[in-house]
Amino acid sequence: MADPYTMGWILASVLGLIALYYLVVKNKNHREPSPENESECVKSVAPVNEECRSKNGDADVIIVGAGVAGSALAHTLGKDGRRVHVIERELSEPDRIVGELLQPGGYLKLIELGLQDCVEEIDSQRVYGYALFKDGKDTRLSYPLEKFHSDVSGRSFHNGRFIQRMREKAASLPNVRLEQGTVTSLLEENGTIKGVQYKTKTGQELTAYAPLTIVCDGCFSNLRRSLCTPKPVASTINTLAGALYKVFCASPDQARKEMREACFDYLSLGGVFSEGPVSLLSGLNPRPLSLVCHFFAVAIFGVGRLLLPFPSPKRMWIGARLISSASGIIFPIIRAEGFRQMFFPVTVPAYYRAPPSK
Repeated sequence: MADPYTMGWILASVLGLIALYYLVVKNKNHREPSPENESECVKSVAPVNEECRSKNGDADVIIVGAGVAGSALAHTLGKDGRRVHVIERELSEPDRIVGELLQPGGYLKLIELGLQDCVEEIDSQRVYGYALFKDGKDTRLSYPLEKFHSDVSGRSFHNGRFIQRMREKAASLPNVRLEQGTVTSLLEENGTIKGVQYKTKTGQELTAYAPLTIVCDGCFSNLRRSLCTPKPVASTINTLAGALYKVFCASPDQARKEMREACFDYLSLGGVFSEGPVSLLSGLNPRPLSLVCHFFAVAIFGVGRLLLPFPSPKRMWIGARLISSASGIIFPIIRAEGFRQMFFPVTVPAYYRAPPSK
């Protein structure tokens, strides 16, 4: 009869081998997911969250377009540890007259994103306000920069040089890849964008995959139209710029002419009368309510100019038309931008597509 200690040793060895085999197989299955599983989850920068990275590509995010928005986004995501693939139709320096003035509010955003050095070495000029000229009269409107650091001001530069600096800044990160190519279509599967199909500089057709694709290829993008109906993005600066454009455009209408005169004289008063509108236009005060208050203050100021020293039926009629003209300018712009988006932006949910029906 076998020694019981020997039998116990043999039994323990067999059980140990079985346990070791089980652990090895389990660990192998954990490290090598089945082919049916298209993505693996990895820890994100925030240890409490998880994100899925595509096994089909080497990027976490694909960005279409390397303009101001695309380059800034690529740099920000790259600093956050994301692997970013940027596809831009033309990586040479843009040469067109557009976006030559960066408002002080925009420069503050560059500081927030760590991109303030992008305005250096491109012959940018500091801008401290505006000068208005009308019918032989002139007035100066300064940015209200007293509460900010001395480096904060507007910047005027060649737009193409600025964009190239932002691209260089983004490409300096090892996990950001800039590639010249033309995205021809978005790759969609069951209502979800999986990546893009694009043509390289040499004409080669390629595909790229990532869990997230962001389209930043300009206001004339055909790709965004394939996803949704473009909607105006509410912006105090856009609204004010649109209103000023309509006010100062030449018009034979007497009420519109009085509105132009009132606007010029209102801004020439200085103090809060010029500081408020300039704060709005410079991006230092983006509150829409302030915009509406100043706009109608200009209209009321214009009516007061008409009725003093003595009102007449003709002047009262022009004053009424002035108020009507002001309403006809500001309200359509607010309606186009979106009343809720302008005055209650935090209540507007982010746009998303409904999940595909199964």
